[in-house]
Amino acid sequence: MYEPIRTKSVHSTMADAPSDFPHRSREEELDIQLAGHLAALLAVTDELRALAPSADLDTAAERLAEEVARLRGGGAPARASLTSDTSNRDDLHRRAHAVAGRALLVAASRADTAAAILAAERMDSHAAALEPRELATH
Repeated sequence: MYEPIRTKSVHSTMADAPSDFPHRSREEELDIQLAGHLAALLAVTDELRALAPSADLDTAAERLAEEVARLRGGGAPARASLTSDTSNRDDLHRRAHAVAGRALLVAASRADTAAAILAAERMDSHAAALEPRELATH
């Protein structure tokens, strides 16, 4: 009545076929995410350094660059040039605070204590930089 299936199922042949693209582990994906967030934080930190140079920002930039290089296997991160522009310092601190928060979440997820501590310190620093101005505007 019914003719038997003579070929293999598409699903079984796809499962047996070698993959044409590389797969990354969850840890590798989190490393890539964390490096990206820290690199973005480094870029904002460099922008802030251009507006208002400080030893704290210089130290933070160096530590961020070291962490990005570590996560990327030694490759030095791209750095923003230190040219002053008309960016709003408060907006930069808000953006840096948000990016540091994302970095902290990923660092905690992958149990990277050094990166988590650095991200938390940067969050505190940017929150403190905003505090007096935020209170004065309310």
